[in-house]
Amino acid sequence: MQKDKTVTAFWGKEDWQAVWLGFIVILIACVAVLTKAFDFSAVKFSTWAVGEAAAKKAVPLAAQLGAWVFWRKLIVTVVVLCAIFTLGVKLQGESVKKYIPAFLGLFAIALIVRFVSAEFTLNRYLEWAFWALLIGLLISNTVGVPDWLKPAIKTEFYIKTGLVIMGFSVLFSNIAKFGLYGLGIAWIVTPIVIIFMWWLGTKILKIDNKPLVITLASATSVCGTSAAIATGAASGAKKDDLSIAISISIIFTILMMVFEPMIIKAVGMSQLMGGALIGGTVDSTGAVVLAGNALGPEAEQAAVLVKSIQNILIGFIAFFVAVFFATRVEKNSEKKVGAGEIWNRFPKFILGFFAASLIASFIIQPVFGGSAVKEINSMLDQYKNWAFVLAFTSIGLDTNFKELAKQMHGGKVLWLYIIGQTFNIALTLFAVWFLLSGVVFDVPVLDLFK
Repeated sequence: MQKDKTVTAFWGKEDWQAVWLGFIVILIACVAVLTKAFDFSAVKFSTWAVGEAAAKKAVPLAAQLGAWVFWRKLIVTVVVLCAIFTLGVKLQGESVKKYIPAFLGLFAIALIVRFVSAEFTLNRYLEWAFWALLIGLLISNTVGVPDWLKPAIKTEFYIKTGLVIMGFSVLFSNIAKFGLYGLGIAWIVTPIVIIFMWWLGTKILKIDNKPLVITLASATSVCGTSAAIATGAASGAKKDDLSIAISISIIFTILMMVFEPMIIKAVGMSQLMGGALIGGTVDSTGAVVLAGNALGPEAEQAAVLVKSIQNILIGFIAFFVAVFFATRVEKNSEKKVGAGEIWNRFPKFILGFFAASLIASFIIQPVFGGSAVKEINSMLDQYKNWAFVLAFTSIGLDTNFKELAKQMHGGKVLWLYIIGQTFNIALTLFAVWFLLSGVVFDVPVLDLFK
């Protein structure tokens, strides 16, 4: 009997399923790239536009939709995602007959999200995560979510699977590219900011919702949505907590992406320092690329390297948050929380995230080369994005504006972000000056960024 329970926990729990299903996608992508036997690419809308000026920099929509390869990739994407998530639902003991039509409906909404977010102007300033939340919120707060669609709203399941797939792209070799400079900016500042925002939120602003505080702190200090997702799962945050943290992060990411490069140029900061500052403070990786590019090629490379090194912290932070909440925040004062209880509460999908990262960094890259890893990551990136867009759409569909307003705690959550992000920028700026100004240490040679 005990064996049956163990087997059920191993295969029937959402956390473990995210690991197995994520690795199925990773394995197929590796085989597809390394053997060149078949194309496993997921569908993606290229940037499209209606206006003549914008169309010169975009792929005509008619040309995209008229190409057979687009429809072939669409079929592959639907079949793969529907198959793996239906398998998970089956193992969880839920109705497959109800889930499949619901999933197809959810995927149709996600397809609209990807289509809208690929429009030339919107693609430059707003990521698909914003549109996924917005469209989901519009449906849930206007016509409402139909009962037949509800079986597919599995936010955490999609998130966890996407994070396991994302782990393959987090290469430890990025540390070597920027050495102690990147570590100092990304790994020293980040924990300090999290601790500061935790103290500010719980002690000064006295926000009772501690999972929301730590989720927003991680989103602010690491990389926005991905860090919020991982930390939210580790701390037991509710869907509304995750929704408000991601929404605030996205709104301010847009503002920082536009105005931070302008301010950096105005004060005459070098591309190297400006790019590192952007990489350490702008939440979204996509926004980091755009903001860095606005300063120049060297700034773009510095920004991406700092953000890549910072992204490696996602798994570590989620691990420590899980332990901290199990032993200090949620523990019963009359009962000591042991290693077994910590293991039960620990989000197992983080192990999949680390395993994927280690395999990519120390097996695939050394054996098959960086170009193979890059090609595999390019393929996996779209599957990760589809898992996330399903998750963000689910968050929107499962969220009510009235509940969101309650989560703001009278504006305290917004103040937590504003003060925390200001502290993050100030501390990162000091680290950038200390490491890259040339006053204390030698400035890295430009060959590093070629």
